[in-house]
Amino acid sequence: MKTFSLALLSLACMLVASWPLQAAAQTYPSRPIRFIVPFPPGGGNDIVGRVIAQKLSEGLGQTVVVDNRGGAGGTLGTDMTAKAPADGHTLLINNISLAVNATLVPKLPYDTLRDLAPVSIIGRQPNIVVVHPGSKAKSVKELLDLARARPGAMNYGSGGIGTASHLATELLQLSTGTRMNHIPYKGLGPALLDLVGGRIEFIISTTASALPQLKAGKLRPLAATTVKRSKFFPEVPTMIESGIAGYDFTTWYALVVPAATPQPVVARLNRELATIAGNAVVNEQFDAQGIETAHTSSSEARAYLATEIEKWGKVIRASGAKAE
Repeated sequence: MKTFSLALLSLACMLVASWPLQAAAQTYPSRPIRFIVPFPPGGGNDIVGRVIAQKLSEGLGQTVVVDNRGGAGGTLGTDMTAKAPADGHTLLINNISLAVNATLVPKLPYDTLRDLAPVSIIGRQPNIVVVHPGSKAKSVKELLDLARARPGAMNYGSGGIGTASHLATELLQLSTGTRMNHIPYKGLGPALLDLVGGRIEFIISTTASALPQLKAGKLRPLAATTVKRSKFFPEVPTMIESGIAGYDFTTWYALVVPAATPQPVVARLNRELATIAGNAVVNEQFDAQGIETAHTSSSEARAYLATEIEKWGKVIRASGAKAE
């Protein structure tokens, strides 16, 4: 009898403990949602964020307010999210910088894996190696041969120190044992203009940024950075097909919440994101930005983030890059 009573007491305690979580799921969302974009308006993160925010508002039946909190390479808005009430009413859209900043930024004001919980990966953007049409390099192999012939002299551009375009090229150098000269710009736009002008020799660029110049014939693609060929450039080989074993680089986007957000709320958000990923209009909007829609479970997203933190940590430490 005593054992039976203890079992009932234990069951009662479990039910009582689960009530707040059940209530959170049933009443969520109970007020407008703050949707933090940790970068200024107009960039890829902002464009993707506004598409997702609109669809979340429709699916959740609640106002979703986009709040641009740019600064410190995305860490300002991310820190605000990490310290926000964990009730599902503060969401963050971030990209690969979430993983990169874990190593790149000294004294980060939050612990990425401890203080934040990814809900899902929501998009992946292939990158592409581009050169001037007059370049002697007709392939990545030829580009690397030219780099090896002039160690440290080949100039490549990026959107700035620690940006995706910079680290993607650092990964290329580590993978191939080559040494090149980094020319950082304040954004990919100016870098691509200098590549068109022949002042630098190549860039690993997001598809969205390079697409206008590629369509105009002002740049030539050599390879896509994803494991599989990009649907945006099906005729362009991958880096792996070009002889760079294991090379895989994708600019990804994820929806993130404070770590202690109730699991039923995370599950609700994940279901909404699954619906959004299958929406034809959203797919068209993402395609226009050179982004492929994606959806994962929250556990898959967390595991992927942990892998990306480790991967880019090695690249950053090897390159000696530090946040400006």
